[in-house]
Amino acid sequence: MISWDLPNDPATVRSARSLTAHQLTQWGLDRLVTSTVLIVSELVTNAIRHGTGPIRLRLIRHRALSCEVSDTGKGLPHLRHARTTDENGRGLFIVNRLSHRQGTRSTPDGGKIVWAEQELTSEI
Repeated sequence: MISWDLPNDPATVRSARSLTAHQLTQWGLDRLVTSTVLIVSELVTNAIRHGTGPIRLRLIRHRALSCEVSDTGKGLPHLRHARTTDENGRGLFIVNRLSHRQGTRSTPDGGKIVWAEQELTSEI
């Protein structure tokens, strides 16, 4: 497991993608870099746009690869299908398509964690 505290700033999304790609390469999970970087990008962007306070990104490699993004915002995200004319609203739909499982949970401090899990198959 590895985690990073990120500033609540749109410029941090690029850093989050880079940190994720580097860590997955270190773990020998190169085949998951593209999908995981996209998941991280969407979750961190949502935390910046809709959350509050500091953001934490965690990658957990166990039986699956879990990506968690937490913030101190109270509102839980909702999966919705964006219309073709919408400029926003596709993030969680993309995360849903790229992950095996995903969800949200509240934290004791009133914030939330949004997570997505990808299968590792026989790689542990």
